Amino acid sequence: MSTPHNNAKKGDIAKTVLMPGDPLRAKFIADNYLEDVVCYNEVRGMFGFTGTYKGVCVSVQGSGMGMPSMGIYSHELYNEYDVENIIRIGTAGAIADNINLRDIVIAMSASTNSAYANQYRLPGTYAPTASWNLISEAVKNAEASGSVYHVGNILSSDTFYDDSDSLSEWQKMGVLAIEMESAALYMNATRAGRNALCILTISDCPLRNLSTTAEERQTSFRDMMKIALETAVAVTKN
Repeated sequence: MSTPHNNAKKGDIAKTVLMPGDPLRAKFIADNYLEDVVCYNEVRGMFGFTGTYKGVCVSVQGSGMGMPSMGIYSHELYNEYDVENIIRIGTAGAIADNINLRDIVIAMSASTNSAYANQYRLPGTYAPTASWNLISEAVKNAEASGSVYHVGNILSSDTFYDDSDSLSEWQKMGVLAIEMESAALYMNATRAGRNALCILTISDCPLRNLSTTAEERQTSFRDMMKIALETAVAVTKN
């Protein structure tokens, strides 16, 4: 059964899904890493593909930008299509001084300035956290790849252009990097009783005025892609 945002039928989507924000990155991964690929979604240009990687069924689908968009697509994957694991593969801005362009960040937790958690009517502040089985496999694969990687807390922000100029305040609290989706993903996963992880490549260092190009962000962050694919194989086999 399709949803308002996804043409897929039950069974079209693998148990583990890689989710870049950019749907063109999803297509790049499908074209360059997966075999026997089938496109299951083109609604709103948010491409979704299922294929095999090292003989294991894996899907890859764009999430769009921001927590509302991630909230829609990940909710439907978990609750309508019985997906068990979502691994976000995205870009981020470095906040910590020791993190540089093209480093990998594995997001153990995701602080946020969003009101996304208000829907759960919790009597306190919720801490969105990744799934340990995905973290542990991703770290193993990052080690094996020889990538420069960091594990820790990130910030999922509702604002890209931030009038409060708050990054230095988050830096004081040990936050590694900023992006816009992972907190919603982690909350949706927990609420559905499923698993989630965010693996990021640093595309810019806003406090140091450093950045990569749009083309690099779309196609060249292959270490992150390979770490995520190897993690998908490991958790699917287990």
